Amino acid sequence: MSQSLTKPIDQLGYWLYQVSNQVTICISQKLAELDVIPAEWVMLSLLYDQPSLAPSEIANQMAMTRGAITKLADRAIAKNLVRRRADDHDGRAQTLTLTKAGRAFVPKLAALADASEAACFDNLSVNDRRHLRRILKLAAAGLDLPISQAG
Repeated sequence: MSQSLTKPIDQLGYWLYQVSNQVTICISQKLAELDVIPAEWVMLSLLYDQPSLAPSEIANQMAMTRGAITKLADRAIAKNLVRRRADDHDGRAQTLTLTKAGRAFVPKLAALADASEAACFDNLSVNDRRHLRRILKLAAAGLDLPISQAG
């Protein structure tokens, strides 16, 4: 007799993976209209909320490596969206800040991200979206993801 095995379709991870892939594709396509990738949008939005951040702080909040953040920063600097400068307290350390152009650009990206999310989840009620967000934040906290501490 063979043992009954759980099928992937019966596991939460399968569904999270499938939905995540489709949402990532959707937002990637929207952001590509403005030559931005999803991780770049997240970094820019973090800088929009705080006047300056060290790359290590951004890496922690985004659950990425410092090297990956350096590449994102270089990409944004090349577009004149971000400025890198020496930290006021420790000249060896660097911080990232939005340029004036970057500050004006972030609301455009937010509008695209909102439209993308609406398109991906238009079959869910506002209440269902709120519950899904709450449950996903609980799951993130259970996995000790730094992002679970965000709003």
